[in-house]
Amino acid sequence: MTAARRERAWAIGILAGLGGLAFLPLVARRDDVLNFVFLILLSITLAQSWNIVAGYAGQVNLGHAAFFGLGALLARSLWIGGTPIVLAMLAGAALATSFALVIGAPAFRLRGAYFAIGTLALGEILRTTVGNVLPEISTLPTATIAGYRLAHRYYVALALAAVSVVTVAALAGSRAGLGMQAIREDEPAAEASGVGALRLKLTALALSTGLAGLAGGLFGYYHISYYPSHAFSPTWTFDALLMTFIGGVGTLHGPVLGAILYIVLKEYLAVRWVDFHLLIFGALFIAIVLLLPGGLVQAAARGRRLFARREV
Repeated sequence: MTAARRERAWAIGILAGLGGLAFLPLVARRDDVLNFVFLILLSITLAQSWNIVAGYAGQVNLGHAAFFGLGALLARSLWIGGTPIVLAMLAGAALATSFALVIGAPAFRLRGAYFAIGTLALGEILRTTVGNVLPEISTLPTATIAGYRLAHRYYVALALAAVSVVTVAALAGSRAGLGMQAIREDEPAAEASGVGALRLKLTALALSTGLAGLAGGLFGYYHISYYPSHAFSPTWTFDALLMTFIGGVGTLHGPVLGAILYIVLKEYLAVRWVDFHLLIFGALFIAIVLLLPGGLVQAAARGRRLFARREV
């Protein structure tokens, strides 16, 4: 099976799985079950958004939380003001993308570690600014709290996860996606071959930050009590990075697998090993980078090859 057909098969399988999850609110009446799956769906979108710019275009963005936070801030403000949540989330995504394009051209003059450090500094500047300017906590109006339904947030998260998978699947097999992968492997060689590196990197950044802004808007819609500066925390960047690398960077299904494993382990370890779960995650990440840089996708491929040899 060719790589394109394999990716298409994964896309169909993932979307079928997401379609099956549409029936979960009808079967599982407990909010804790819905909340757990909601976190996985939100994480899938966040991981896929980071995967576009880092996994396909090869640009390690350590300021991803800035765009997540901008989407959350504007979407929540508009929604509380009476704007329908879908329109509010789209506005948040547009703000995140616009901001990314404004800073993208000068930021892409920095390469390698300098680009990563520059984007990290940008995220921290926004986090500090929001923390100093805006109130420490934002609570929904009483009427809105009375009408709060987790199932509504769940279905928005489900739709958003499906959109992120379709976006990455379409990008992976497109001419632009192949150009991004050429840039990731060897940017000077790609430019020498006629690939417009800056244009494609800005395209990847726009898609990545647009999805991050939508995920941020969903985050703002999800919380009753909301801390504006929390959405700008670097935790969101490093969560996306961890999930993508655990699953398999630069693949369609890697971020999905990584998001599922990450949330399951995070929820389990936070309860069972509350004082050590961050240390365990750090050790797990180091082990994966050193032993399985391709993540779970690479581990599965090795397992298939080993099984095939035994069959022979």
